Amino acid sequence: MAVDMTTTIPVGANQASQQTSKTAVDYQSFLKLLIAEMKNQDPTKPMDSTQYVAQLATFSQVEQSVQTNTKLDQIMQSSALSQADALIGRSITSADGKTTGTVASVTLSSSGLIAVLQDGTQVPVGAGVSIKPAA
Repeated sequence: MAVDMTTTIPVGANQASQQTSKTAVDYQSFLKLLIAEMKNQDPTKPMDSTQYVAQLATFSQVEQSVQTNTKLDQIMQSSALSQADALIGRSITSADGKTTGTVASVTLSSSGLIAVLQDGTQVPVGAGVSIKPAA
């Protein structure tokens, strides 16, 4: 079974929980396979201690990777919130240039940051969006 040791770093909380669930499933599957292999080994040919140590090392690496990815997800969410805070009060122009206004609030959704203008218009913050100090 291939164990994916890397994950994408999501911006939204919903994406983070979905990615963590996927990683947790892979992690749980790995543990189940390891335990099943140990339980069902051939008594006449028990697992070589070298193989056992190698599998435990792999298990430890997987566990550390899962924990690291969880922490990175939390850091990215915190960073996104800090960036969102810096947008409030600034002038923003949408990527297509059709919508312009002053940012009243910012929402962090599963699709990323969404700037809410003073008139209530929502502008997704992403490539092509222009942000300037308010005039």
